[in-house]
Parts: sequence; structure tokens; C-alpha cells
Amino acid sequence: MDTENSNVKYEEKFIVSPRGVKLFSCRWGPTDTEPKALIFLCHGYGMECSISMRGCAARLVKAGYEVHGIDCEGHGKSSGLLGLITSFDDLVYDLSDHFTNISERKENRNKLRILMGESMGGAMVLRLHRKMPAFWDGAILVAPMCKIADEIKPSPVVITILIALARIIPTWKLTPTPDIIDVAFRDPQVRHEVRSNPYTYKGRPRLQTSYQLYSASIDLEQRLQEVSLPFIVLHGKEDKVTDPSVSKTLYETARAMDKTIKLYPGMWHSLSYGELPENLDIVYTDIVNWVDQRLSVRLEEQLKSANDKNALQSESAK
Repeated sequence: MDTENSNVKYEEKFIVSPRGVKLFSCRWGPTDTEPKALIFLCHGYGMECSISMRGCAARLVKAGYEVHGIDCEGHGKSSGLLGLITSFDDLVYDLSDHFTNISERKENRNKLRILMGESMGGAMVLRLHRKMPAFWDGAILVAPMCKIADEIKPSPVVITILIALARIIPTWKLTPTPDIIDVAFRDPQVRHEVRSNPYTYKGRPRLQTSYQLYSASIDLEQRLQEVSLPFIVLHGKEDKVTDPSVSKTLYETARAMDKTIKLYPGMWHSLSYGELPENLDIVYTDIVNWVDQRLSVRLEEQLKSANDKNALQSESAK
């Protein structure tokens, strides 16, 4: 499929991962200019790319970037039982394979590689970075799932029971949580869109899914200091899904030298899709400015390298 709209070229196709899983992938890019950088989207739990991240992609393409998305197994148009995450590691492996293959194409080898993820997608970005620490050039972490907020997390006793049940009835929808759509998406129109989207998961979290997300968040919270790539972390102060205080801890403890944090008073969880229109403008301005700054740094480094090389050649010729 190939469509064009407002100078945005959109393509979609199904791929088969090395694990043999059929996955839906998509790409947005400028129709008449060479993209300045590659941005790889990692969607949140229960979400998908082609519909709910279309607005995000359009804004990024307008800023001059090429955007790639993929629906994880058990999400969107990809195969698997909707809403089921059997293994968080498997999802990270699928994304790593797809995104690195795109990055290593001849036409992309010199382009900046930026990972972007919201909520569960933010956790995936951090795991992708851990898998290949020197490969990615930067990360946009939108309300990353480094710790599930206490407001929606069951008590320790209930968690212990749910973990035991997950081994017996992994696909059952028994996790006691509030309606995540109600607490994640501030804009009522977006809440309606998410509920009307046939490719989003709306039921209670399946037991194995909850166990995998809980385990991934615990693992990340304990290893925040290992994050070494340039990153910007953005979090709404009124987030009731993932904990904004842990984003602050990430910023303070990560070993990365190039790091930025944006905490937005009054904003909720979904900053890339679910916020009020005027707040989306603020968030995307911050994101685009950050990526453009990384591009400027890259260009300065390339220019310095070229000048040093020319100076060395001139010296050798004398």
C-alpha cells in the first residue's frame, strides 16, 4: 500500500520476524526531500502504529524525518492473541531485528538513528539500547514504563497471587486495574478514538502480559544508571499510569552525558497522542528541537572530522 497526503508518503507491509512471527510494519517519509534522520516508533501497551501513531508520524515527517513503526506481536495488525505478551524479550528482539535492518540499508547508513517510545514503548527503547549500546544515536522517552504507578498497581499480595496464576491461566483477563484508557488519555475525543479502533486492546490485562510488563519495569528501574545514549525524557506530572518520579531518577542517575528532561504540569500519561491539542504542540516542539540539536552536533562532528583529515593530508603533502 502506498499513499500520499500533505507531503507525507505512507507505506505498509507485513514482514516475518526471525522467530517466524508475521508482523505489520509501516513507514512515513517526506515525498520530495531527503529525510534528515530516521525515527523508530515503539508503541505502548494495547496500542498500534498505523492509526494511533499516525498524527505523531505526520508531525515528525513535517519536521523532515523518516518514521518507521511496527506492531508488536499480540498488538494491532500483527499476529498473536490480541493483548497477550508471552515474552517481553521476544518483542524487543523483533523490534531490534527490524529497526537495525532498516538502519543498515545503504541509503540509511549515514543517517541519525533515533528511537522513540511511549509508555511500554519507552521501556522497549531502553531495552533496545541495552541490547546494542553503541548502535543508536538517541532516544525520545515519552512517559517510559520504568515503574508502573502505584495508583494502578495491585497490592504486593495480589501481585504474588497473579504471578502464580499467570503460570496456569496466562491468557485470562484477570488483572485488577482501573480502565487505562480513562486515566491515560486526557482528550475525550482521543479516548473515543482508542475505544473505536478495532486494532487496540481494551480488555483487562491478561495475566501473563501483566507479569511480563511488571518484570520489565522492575528490571529497568534497577538498571537506570546503565543508560548511556543521548536522550530526552518527557513526562506529564499528572500521569497515573507510569511514575514521573522515576523519569526524574532516570535523568539524575543515567550515565549519559547528553540528557534532557521535560516534566509538564497538568499533563497526563499519553503525551504523543492523548493530550489536548495545545499541549501536543508544546510536546512536539520540544521533541523536534531536541532531535534538530542532535543533528547539529552530528554535522559539527562531521565537519571537524573532515577538516582534521584535510589538515593531515596537507601536512603529509609537505
